[in-house]
Amino acid sequence: MKLKLLVSVVLAVLLSACSGVKDIPDDAVLLHRVKVIDTERHADVNTALMKQYVKQREQTRWFGLVRQPIVFDTLSTVLSCNELRIALMNLGYLDARVNTDIRKTDERHVDVDYLLHAGKPYYLRNVDYVIEDSLMDREQKATSLERTLSSGMRFSVENLDNERKRFTDWAVNHGYYRFNKEYINYVADSTAGDHQIDLALHLHPFHRNNLPDTLHQRYIIRNVQFFSGDADNSEIPIRQKVLNSNTFITPGTWYSARDLQNTYTHFGRLGVIRYTDINFTEVPDTNLLDCSIRLSTNKPRTISFQPEGTNTAGDLGAAATLTYQNRNLFHGSELLSLELRGAYEAIRGLEGYSNQDFIELSAQASISFPRFIAPFLSSSFRRRINATSEVSLLYDSQNRPEFHRRVLSLAWRYKWFDANHHDRYQLDLLDLNYVFMPWISETFRNEYLLDTTNRNAILRYNYMDLFIMKLGFGYTYNNGVYAVKANVETAGNALSLIAGLANVHRDEESGQRELFNIAYAQYVKGDFEYTRNIAIDLKQQLVFHFGLGLAYPYGNSTILPFEKRYFSGGANSVRGWTVRSLGPGSYTGKDGRIDFINQTGDMKLDLNVEYRAHLFWKLGGALFVDAGNIWTLRNYDDQPGGQFRLSKLLSQLAVSYGLGVRFNFDYFILRFDMGMKAVNPAYPTDSDEHFPIIHPKLSRDFAFHFAVGMPF
Repeated sequence: MKLKLLVSVVLAVLLSACSGVKDIPDDAVLLHRVKVIDTERHADVNTALMKQYVKQREQTRWFGLVRQPIVFDTLSTVLSCNELRIALMNLGYLDARVNTDIRKTDERHVDVDYLLHAGKPYYLRNVDYVIEDSLMDREQKATSLERTLSSGMRFSVENLDNERKRFTDWAVNHGYYRFNKEYINYVADSTAGDHQIDLALHLHPFHRNNLPDTLHQRYIIRNVQFFSGDADNSEIPIRQKVLNSNTFITPGTWYSARDLQNTYTHFGRLGVIRYTDINFTEVPDTNLLDCSIRLSTNKPRTISFQPEGTNTAGDLGAAATLTYQNRNLFHGSELLSLELRGAYEAIRGLEGYSNQDFIELSAQASISFPRFIAPFLSSSFRRRINATSEVSLLYDSQNRPEFHRRVLSLAWRYKWFDANHHDRYQLDLLDLNYVFMPWISETFRNEYLLDTTNRNAILRYNYMDLFIMKLGFGYTYNNGVYAVKANVETAGNALSLIAGLANVHRDEESGQRELFNIAYAQYVKGDFEYTRNIAIDLKQQLVFHFGLGLAYPYGNSTILPFEKRYFSGGANSVRGWTVRSLGPGSYTGKDGRIDFINQTGDMKLDLNVEYRAHLFWKLGGALFVDAGNIWTLRNYDDQPGGQFRLSKLLSQLAVSYGLGVRFNFDYFILRFDMGMKAVNPAYPTDSDEHFPIIHPKLSRDFAFHFAVGMPF
């Protein structure tokens, strides 16, 4: 029933895309296909990106099924030729030509090829800098401002614009408050022949209406004052020290656009600030500037209530969260957050238990400081880096028919980044987790934990009281083209040292050392992800993703805690499988009540490739192929076929394929992905079930995922 409904929705969207056909005149010629062809195959001419200059392009197909009709317009073709020729000239091909090849494919449709004849590029022969301002000429030489245009360089608009911008950036960051890029222009002489150009950069003096031109003025900051931008014009509810530490505009220093931007950035990070308005006023007959910073603030305290519906493996329930926030706890934009959450689910299919309900209650408190709270850090480092220090405390109570579980957590972490770079860092300086089981039902204990025929060591380990103390570090880099994400954490080493110094004996049954009668976990874990985004054109892109995770228990542990183990399948992994239903290795689930424990591992591999296309309005589409699995590094009897063996990697690699629909609403993306199994390692390689791509079965091989945000 759900699949039929989904197909109906997809068909409705497809039909809506065809609704414009009835408005096309009967005698109109329709545009079928557009191509941009570089006839000389220049390495620096990207025809996919050049296509953006074509005024009239065929509408993107939805996976080759449907395309809106476009009426062919000859005027748009002429304008496109001019735009393409200008684009080639901007690359340095000043003799470029563009013509078209228009062919009829049938009585009503035409194909249009734009043929690029770029010719030979031009290069700089002589470069001269003409600075018509003696003060600026002297200052830029004193600061060793490098001149990047030189003989032998390719003549291109990009190179000229970069030098113009670089010189302008230098000027506005060295006191020249009224300077802008319009004071710089170029004179190019191409009469030298042999595709050589003599170039002169001209920096003009300051222009005054009805007065002679003069030198550009350098300005010094005289005063910096703060004002409230709120309607009641009340005092700013932030300590003066915090205002000063977030202000980079300093009296007695030269005006700097970089300092201005840093001030906007730092105040923008403060949760109590709604918006910032910074203005400069020239002091008459001087080179002084007065700066006024007007700050408008948010409501310091808010209360929110968020209900939600839940569905865990078919068990329906409800949850609600009540959150209180104070955005200015100590008048320094510190964020206090108090959160209470309750959840209830009616559990079906359990036999031998006194009740059939799941109840969860949790309370969390956290304080976030918009700066480093740490000693031995220089003031210049604190000002340059955008940092957050956070301390949090969580208590979570879960009551299931089989057991009661409690989690107590305490964490202290830092997050920081440099506004001028794409790097972000996180340091979990202290992360304490105490997991304890105050009650386990006799039915569950006898059937799973005490049964001598049940060798499930992983299951028993995860129903013991456990103490986890970890230290972690994370790094991410994202420049829009490729992204790297890496994390490493280790747990138990400090506790192991304490236990060793105290000569703590091992428990006879578990073989583990215990502190205060509680075993502690010891492991090391590392994760790495790489994503590469290749733009085909403005509406299409190809995305590659690689993810690898390894975790190894050692010392006081032979098994990873459940929260630290990997799982596969779901909306962000191998999408032919539902979440936690794949692996490890060739393992096949046998008991639906405990497979969420068994289908976990110490190692994870994800390989994904996804084609994304903007279709129309807010709608996008995707085609994807996913591969991956999880494995254990140790051999566990209860997970046969789950241990990683390099010789079995290919045969145990799960593969799926599918298509997705995405609604991009700018602030968030709704994603619907439909995956099909292609290779299923849970079955022997010589069986039909191992290759469902050849022998598909919809009820067995189809998975539907709904998620918010992109998968990677």
